[in-house]
Amino acid sequence: MKKVLVTGATGFIGNYVIEELLKHKIDVIATSLNEAKARQQLWFENVKYIPFDFANFDSATNYFLYFNEPEALIHLAWEGLPNYTSSFHTEKNLPKHKALLKNLIEHGVRDVTVTGTCLEYGMQQGCLSEDLPAQPSNFYSIAKNELRIFIEALQQQYNFSFKWIRLFYMYGEGQSKNSLLSQLDKAVKNGDEVFNMSGGEQTRDYLPVETVAEYIVKIALQKKVEGIINCCSGVPITIKDFVEQNLRKTGKSIKLNLGYYPYTDYEPMHFWGNTEKLNKALAEK
Repeated sequence: MKKVLVTGATGFIGNYVIEELLKHKIDVIATSLNEAKARQQLWFENVKYIPFDFANFDSATNYFLYFNEPEALIHLAWEGLPNYTSSFHTEKNLPKHKALLKNLIEHGVRDVTVTGTCLEYGMQQGCLSEDLPAQPSNFYSIAKNELRIFIEALQQQYNFSFKWIRLFYMYGEGQSKNSLLSQLDKAVKNGDEVFNMSGGEQTRDYLPVETVAEYIVKIALQKKVEGIINCCSGVPITIKDFVEQNLRKTGKSIKLNLGYYPYTDYEPMHFWGNTEKLNKALAEK
């Protein structure tokens, strides 16, 4: 595999995925809405950048040709996050992502990797395996799950490899300002006496974004393990322990005001990912 199209190139994960692909000597075709932001990235001069705006999607256009005939696709693009509960995801995002992916597949892309979300498992608790039924309970996860089902149905018409990567929780430089660690860093930097957070007893599954990007690329470049694949550590940790661990690692200190925020109603209290299928994919060459 020599030529890979990456959508959502300037997003949090996209930047790391492109850098990882370049390490593998892959010819990268990068696309995003904001070309000015793309030009600020270290990878810009080392890729073929082609801007794309979903608002201008034209079904009469052959996007396989438009994007310079990529051999494979890593589809990271998705708008409107971190607002998981808006109907925007099913009403606006889902139809346009279906349309673009179908266009690329029917015109020639034969290797497709798309990122989904652990929220597709819904309110199921414990260690989550890919063979569990999807039970999405918010608009974001519903839209992602329907996109997966749609692509699987396209495999009845077209011959292509398909990997659906369910992302769990990630952290690192460039993450959203609304993310837990970004807010923690801001509170410490501002000299706040306390950091307001939930009770912190929720159990989650975290990976640094560099590792997430490494896993995404390894999964995408192999073809023997397909379908749904969890992208996770397999190691459960409470959010309180995660925050305290980060403070120790960075040598920072702040009092945690536990219980300030209520627990979210769209996530179960305790869940993490099973890594058995992931490890099989990572072992493939």
